[in-house]
Amino acid sequence: MRSAFLHAARALCRLRSLRAADGQSTVEVVAVLPVLLAVGLAAFAVLSAGRAEETAGAAAEAGAAALLQGRDPAATARAALAGWPEQRADVRVQGRRVTVRVTPPGPFGARLRASVTADAGAPR
Repeated sequence: MRSAFLHAARALCRLRSLRAADGQSTVEVVAVLPVLLAVGLAAFAVLSAGRAEETAGAAAEAGAAALLQGRDPAATARAALAGWPEQRADVRVQGRRVTVRVTPPGPFGARLRASVTADAGAPR
C-alpha cells in the first residue's frame, strides 16, 4: 500500500512540474510579442522610407527632364508618382530646380520624410 501511495505522489509531482513548464512557455511568448511587434513596425517604417525616397527621386528627375523639354515639371513629377506616394507628396518648382517631398505611411512617417531635389541645369 505504501508503495502505491509513493508511486502516485511521484506521478503527481511530475504532473505539477509539467504544468509549471507549460505556464513558463506561455509567459515567454507573451513577453516576446511586444518585441516582435516593435521589430515589425521598425522594418515597415524603414522599408516605407526607402520606397518614399526612391519614388521622390524618380519624380524629381522626371520633373527636371520635363523642364528641359519645355513641359510642365510639376504635372510631370506628379504623374511619375503612383500609389500611396501620390497622395503624400509635395512638389515644388523653383526656377530650374524640382523638389519632391514624400511622407511615408505609418507612425514614424513625419520623421522619415524623404526630400529629393533634381536640378535641370543652367538655362541655355
